[in-house]
Amino acid sequence: MEPDRFVDRVFKRVPDGPVSDFFFEHWSHEGKPTEEGIGILAVPGADPERVLACVFDVDHYAENIPHVDECRAIADPSYDPPTVRFYQRIRIPLIGKVHHELVLERLGSLRGYEVACWHMLARETEALSSRAAIRSHYSDGVWIAAAGVVGYGLSSAPRREDTGFLKWKALTVGADAAAPRVIRDNIEGMAGWAAR
Repeated sequence: MEPDRFVDRVFKRVPDGPVSDFFFEHWSHEGKPTEEGIGILAVPGADPERVLACVFDVDHYAENIPHVDECRAIADPSYDPPTVRFYQRIRIPLIGKVHHELVLERLGSLRGYEVACWHMLARETEALSSRAAIRSHYSDGVWIAAAGVVGYGLSSAPRREDTGFLKWKALTVGADAAAPRVIRDNIEGMAGWAAR
């Protein structure tokens, strides 16, 4: 399963020692037009269980996480809690909106971190309207949390047929350039929410 392989690639890059500021690493992966990346931020007082509780509260992302326009759980008996299926639409400044359907699940503990990951539902995302927003081609991600530390990893790209050439370049090459800031923004948003 691709999300598991993505999590494996992330944990090959997670530092063994303590994180005292912001750690970011990115890498290319065969066949993907965008780089994958992981950011880990020291967040004094961060409680991993509170962080993951917010990660699974997808109905409140839009109020708490930067650039999320809409996010809502989708009732689906195929998934037992805490696993959740959800729809998400994100706003990329000056470019447009991207949307997809995802499944978020908890993986347990790994190397001292509590871990949750998501993967995109391809058929369900393809069925979304390309007029409402650009559909994702793929989206895998991971949240990790330990005492005083929060991390966020991402591997995503838009569907090429939903964009013109300039938007495609902005959403791929431009996304790679913006990744450290976007990942840090998301971590700070989630950590701030968990602390409230």
